[in-house]
This record gives sequence, structure tokens and C-alpha cells, in this order.
Amino acid sequence: MRKSTVTGCAALLCVDVALRLLHCVHIEIYIYICGRRCAWPSQGFHGWAVHGLLFMKQGMSALVHVLVPFLLCVAVANTGVFDQVLVDTSYEHYAERALPQLPGFLAMPFNCLVNAGYAVVGIYWLRAPGLEQERALRYAKDVFALMALLYGPVQWTRLATLRRAPAVLDQWFTLPIFAWVPVWCGAVARGWSAPRALAVEACSLFSYALALLHERGFELALAAHVAAAVLAAATLQRAHGDSASRRYFALAALACAGFVLLKLLDHFLAQWWPFQRLTGHFWSKVCDILQFHYSFCFLTDVSRRAARKRTS
Repeated sequence: MRKSTVTGCAALLCVDVALRLLHCVHIEIYIYICGRRCAWPSQGFHGWAVHGLLFMKQGMSALVHVLVPFLLCVAVANTGVFDQVLVDTSYEHYAERALPQLPGFLAMPFNCLVNAGYAVVGIYWLRAPGLEQERALRYAKDVFALMALLYGPVQWTRLATLRRAPAVLDQWFTLPIFAWVPVWCGAVARGWSAPRALAVEACSLFSYALALLHERGFELALAAHVAAAVLAAATLQRAHGDSASRRYFALAALACAGFVLLKLLDHFLAQWWPFQRLTGHFWSKVCDILQFHYSFCFLTDVSRRAARKRTS
């Protein structure tokens, strides 16, 4: 096995261990606070203040649990352990023509600016009401929204710099985003399990090691993640869905198909003038943003319905 492969696997293992330590410490703090303040509804103003602090803490938990692995992955990607991974670091990879008179962060204006859509979706769903009484499901929503919020800058940085590290991170972060869908579906169907969520995300991050073993390893890992997400959502739809959630599921699946196919057909579609400025890659990003949005619509709709069933 190549030295870079061994080093990359070791780095991924370090990320996994750090995630587990972070999880254990944070959960212990959470148990301590909840154990000391479990009677907050009967404590008047002080109780409601504690409730507010717990609600803020939940948002901070989501932020910490996304931001710390994010920064760890950024650090690992910049060590050079993924130098053997096949990534594209030139404008020739894209059908949209680069404009040298523009600054780097707008060199391909449409493919660059569309990344702001991820931030819009992330902020919208972070602020979206609902699931206030279901802390675990709200946490799942907040984590997913923060993933969307951080994913846009990563892709924009990749286009602005054409460096290897952002290109690796663009691939790498795609995997835990898809993996979070089965985590959220499992929380709705069987209740929240922090060890299960941690195990799924750690395995997802570690699966990027396939890119070190084969030049198409990332595509294999991505295909497995997409299949797992679609299967988990379809199973949840059969168990808890209705006509509205079925529509959201269909739209999310259609956007996912567009995300994959339009990216693959980027240069082929550029033969026709409608795709020569707004290229297949641009529309692929639009589909990816819509995929995020309709996944939120589906998962929050089913989460509310499942929560009503439990309280009725």
C-alpha cells in the first residue's frame, strides 16, 4: 500500500477519534445541565430562562458538532495526505468560459455566484419555525442547515483558488451531507440515537479513504451515499408519509438526479447555445440547492407528523 494511502487513512482515523471525544464531552455537559434543570417548567421566570439557555445550547451544539469536524477536515486536507486523489484544478474542467478580466472569485461568474444559494437555503432553514417541542429533530434540522451554509463557501473557494485542498474538501464534505439524511430519517422512525448518528457520520468521513485506493473511489463512495439517502427517505415515506411528503420526496429525488446528470453532461450540453453561458454545471448546482430545500421540506414535514402521532 502506498505511503500516502496509509497516511491518509491515519489522518481520517484521527478525525474519527476527535469526533468521538467531542461527542462524549458535549453529551456529558448536556446530561449534567438537563439533570440539574429537569424541572424547569415549574420554576417560574428562572425556569423559562433555563429553558431559553437550553434552547440556545442546542443551537450551539449543532454549530459545534458541525464546525469542529469541518475545521479538522480543513486541516487534514491541507497536510498533503490527499495529494494522490484525483481532482480537477483547472478551468478546463468546466464548460463555462473563464473571464480573465474579472477577479478570481468571479472568474466564472455564474458558477461562482450560484454558490450563494447554499447560504440562502441554510439560513432560511436555520430560522424556519417548527419542531420546537422536538429538540432532537430540531437539532437534526439545524445540523443539516449548517452543512448547507458551510458547503457553499467551500465550492466557491475551489473555483476562486483552483487549489487542491478546496477541491478535496468539495468532494469530502459531500459525503457526510448525504449521510445526514439517513440519520435524520432514523431519528424520526426510531428516535434519536447519538451513538448511531456519530457512527454514521464517522463512517461517512472515513469512506473518503476509497479515493486514496482507486481513482474512482470517490464516485463509488458517493453512489453508495446517494443510494442510502434515497432508500432511507423512501422507507420513511412508506411508514409516516402522506401525499404532501410524497411530492417533496419526488422533487428532492428529481433534483438529485439533475445534480448528478447535469454535472456529468456539462461539456456535452455546451454544444447548444442555451448551455454555453448558463452551463450544465451551473444548473447542476441549482439542482443541488433545490435538493437541499426539498429534502428539508420532506424531512420537516414527516418529522412534524411523527411528532403529532407521539403526542396524540
